[in-house]
Amino acid sequence: MANLRDFLFVLAISLIALNLGSVDASFLEHFDFSWGDKQDNVVGNGDDLQLALTYWSGSGIQTKHAFLFGSVEMLIKLVPGNSAGTVTAYYLSSTGPKHDEIDFEFLGNVTGEPYTVHTNVFTKGVGNKEQQFQLWFDPTTDYHNYTIHWNPREIVWFIDGLPIRVFKNYKSQGVDFPNKQGMWVFSSLWNANNWATQGGRVKIDWDCAPFMAKFKNFRPRACQWNGTASISKCAANTPDNWWTSPVYRNLNRRQIRQMKWVRKYYMIYNYCTDYRRFNWKMPTECSLQDYSLQEY
Repeated sequence: MANLRDFLFVLAISLIALNLGSVDASFLEHFDFSWGDKQDNVVGNGDDLQLALTYWSGSGIQTKHAFLFGSVEMLIKLVPGNSAGTVTAYYLSSTGPKHDEIDFEFLGNVTGEPYTVHTNVFTKGVGNKEQQFQLWFDPTTDYHNYTIHWNPREIVWFIDGLPIRVFKNYKSQGVDFPNKQGMWVFSSLWNANNWATQGGRVKIDWDCAPFMAKFKNFRPRACQWNGTASISKCAANTPDNWWTSPVYRNLNRRQIRQMKWVRKYYMIYNYCTDYRRFNWKMPTECSLQDYSLQEY
C-alpha cells in the first residue's frame, strides 16, 4: 500500500511538471534516415515517425546537427506484444573510436513481461557504467516522454518528468565526463538477439514481425555544436545557455524524492554494486555522491 501511495504522489507531481504537447519541429527538418531502407516512415505533418524491424533489416535515424549541452526529449511508444530480442535505442553520441555517448535503450521481452530500460555513459570510447530499470507502466499502449538533460555539471535521465539517474561531473577527481565532443541524437530499432532479453536466452520470434516503434514530438533545446569553439561557448554561464543556470545544477528536493522512489522499487542493475564484475576494484565515481542538494 505504501508503494502505491508513493507512486500516486510521484505521478501527480510529474504530470503537473510534464508538458507532453510541446513540439519544436518535424522529423524531416531535424533528422536524416541513416540506415534501414524503406523500414522507416514519417507520417502526419512530419511530427510522427515509425521505425520497423524485419528479418532482413532494422532501421535508424540521426539528427542533422550535433549538440553540446542542453536537453533533448522524445515521445516514444515501444514495440507491443512479443518484443523479445529487439532493442529500441534513443541516445546521444559523437563519432570515432574515442566517442562520447549517453544512452537510453529499451530491451524487449516476451508478451506480458516488463521492458528493461538500459542506461549507460561512454567517455573517450569507454562505457561500463550501466544502470537498468523496469518500467512502472506499459510503454507499448501510449506515448511516454524520455528526456536526456546534459550540462557541464551533470547528466540526468528523465521518464515522464521523473529523474531516474544522475551522472555527475567529477573530472576533478579523475572521472571522465563527456563535455568536449558534440553529440548527434540517434534512434533505431534493431536485432539484439545475442543479449537483449535474459542475456540472449530468449530470441526474436520472427512470426511476430514486422516490429514497430513509434516516435513523435522530438524537441531539442540544446546548444548546436560548431566545432571546438563550442566547448567554451556552450558551457558559458549566459542567459542563452539556460542549462547552466543555478536551478539546473542539481536536483531539487522533490526530484530527489522522485528518483529515490524509482531506484528503490524499479532499479534492477547498478554497475556500482556489481563487485564481482570489477573484482572489488570499483570505479571511482561509485564512492562519490551521485546526487546532492549542495553546490560543489
